[in-house]
Order: sequence, then structure tokens, then C-alpha cells
Amino acid sequence: MIKYASDRRYFLAAIGGAICASHRVMAQDALPLRIGLTPVFLDNEWVVLEYLRDHIQAVTGHATEFVQRRTYKEVVALLLLGELDAAWLCGYPLLQHADRLQALALPVWNGAPRYRGYIITADDRQASEIADLRGDIHAYSDPDSNSGHLVTVAELVARNERPDGYFSRSFFTFGHRNVVRAVARRLATSGSVDGYVYDALARTEPELIAQTRVLWRSGWHGFPPFVFATEARNASATRAINDALFTLDQTASGRNVLGQLQLDGFALPQPDSFDSIAALMSRVAERD
Repeated sequence: MIKYASDRRYFLAAIGGAICASHRVMAQDALPLRIGLTPVFLDNEWVVLEYLRDHIQAVTGHATEFVQRRTYKEVVALLLLGELDAAWLCGYPLLQHADRLQALALPVWNGAPRYRGYIITADDRQASEIADLRGDIHAYSDPDSNSGHLVTVAELVARNERPDGYFSRSFFTFGHRNVVRAVARRLATSGSVDGYVYDALARTEPELIAQTRVLWRSGWHGFPPFVFATEARNASATRAINDALFTLDQTASGRNVLGQLQLDGFALPQPDSFDSIAALMSRVAERD
């Protein structure tokens, strides 16, 4: 598991001191940890959540509640209200609230904490570039998703196109898997999807992916992070969740989580982790 040990020691000091291996809160009345999710990544993956709950309990002694909402916006609101201890978000909503939210950890996929956005279309369609998608019915995942919305909008802006008029119609599916399904079932003629989710589905649902193909890939961006409210940087819950994420390879349940999600582990956010997303946001804002 990638941990960047020296940086991690510095980071843990910043959020209230290093966490030693003996730190375990086993009191029966310990408050549960509340972690927010959206269907953007986890679409009824209850087996994964059970493994993750078991791992967190084993490592921290805390019960864990997963709070799922339909959109990033709803999860962010709960974080800002203090009703969640952390959430698996995206770099885009994190940057939208950079004054109040902070990244805790980035999943590591294929050896690095980064991913790309894909634009997909039907497997049998005669199209080879974005220019061929003009007038499409296009499926996005979430208005606040980087790979599922911002990446495509920013690319159209870079091509001097008006994103709101390029496609004949667009809609949000509120899940990357749902984007793939929409294109596979010909409910949409193209879609914007997270490359990690798409490639993971190629292993678990190859018959679904076989009905689509990747037409375009974006540059690399910081992987969607686990996030907490900055005001909770010294909270015991923040430290406990950090401890749990960085020890997933140390329990059977944790290793099952990594295996099910096809992840290598977690890495600390770096100062430039989300610079590429910030650049896309600036590009779109300048056009507006």
C-alpha cells in the first residue's frame, strides 16, 4: 500500500498528532463514524460497504454509518453542516468549497492516485472524434463531477464550442455505471464517464462494456478523494477514518475492500493533486 510515510507523519501532526498503532477507541458508547457516499461510484455495492464497516470497526473500535445521497451537492451540504465525518467526493466539489473542505486521502489505482475522464459511445457507431458527436443525446453523471461533466464541458470550451448547445439534449444519470448503461442501451448516443469506473466495469461487467467503446480520453487528474470539513481537522473521528483508510491492507476485510474496488491503497493528497481540475474550472469560468 502506498503511504508516503514522511509526508504522512507531517500530515497527521497537522490534524492533531501522529496516530500510533495502540490508538484504539473500544468504548461501547463511542460515537459512530458517519461517511457520506453518492451512487456516482458505489452503485448498490453493499458487499464492499460491509467489508469496509468491518475493517473500520476492527481498526478503530467505532461503529460506522454510511450515509448515501443521490448527488454530490447533497453530500457536501451534510459535510458542511457537520452531519458527516468524511465523504468520498470528487476533486471538483472539493475545489468548489476549498475554503471549508480538505482532502484526507486519495485512492491509488494502477499504481498512482490519478484517473482520467472518458467520452464513450456505442460500440458499432461510426464516430472517431468529439466533432462527430455534435447533436448527440449525451449522458452526464453529476453536475459536480469532474470526469462525468466538467471534463467534457471544458474540452468543448477549449474547442470554442458552446457546451449548452453542442448536444441536442443532455441529462444526468447520477452514477457513472448509469452513464455506461444509458449508452449501452441506446438511451444516449454518447456519455461522459469516469475512466476508473469504466475500466473496473470491463472486468466485472464485460458484457455491458462490450456494447460501448471509448472515443476520447482526458488528461490525468487527482483521484476522487475522501474529504472532511476543515473545521474538523483535529477531531478524533477524522483521525480514526484516516487510520482506517491507511491500514486497509492490514485486515482481511480491508483487503477485500481493495480487491472489490480494484484499488492498490491510499495516498496522501499533494499540493498539486487537483491543479488540473482547477485549470478546467478556470477555463469554463473564463468562458462564462
